[in-house]
Amino acid sequence: QVQLVESGGGSVQAGGPLRLSCAAAGRIFSTTVKAWCPQAPGKERELVVAISWKGDNTPYADSVKGRFTIASNNAKNTVYLQMNSLKPEDTAVYYCAARYGSTSSFDNDYNYWGQGTQVTVSS
Repeated sequence: QVQLVESGGGSVQAGGPLRLSCAAAGRIFSTTVKAWCPQAPGKERELVVAISWKGDNTPYADSVKGRFTIASNNAKNTVYLQMNSLKPEDTAVYYCAARYGSTSSFDNDYNYWGQGTQVTVSS
């Protein structure tokens, strides 16, 4: 079982930036694809952006295009989510996910999950 640990969440004013991190043990980040999947209160988890093992950044949710960027550092076994121009609607628990294979827009396709980190955006 591969464990992912998210960090960097917190409270931020609307319009501000926030950077999330997801760390993993072992070599998972060298060959896996990764994604960030927020879950807002009362809503289902939604995959918003994913990155291939080569570093290709693919946004899947229109709501985050141009604002959220995913990046990975395989040497540090870490994936990041840079969030800019945050909106109150971005408030959610943000989960890091990974899988072997290709990037997917469906969160159920991912095999490894972190515990999540809370992001709260106030207006």
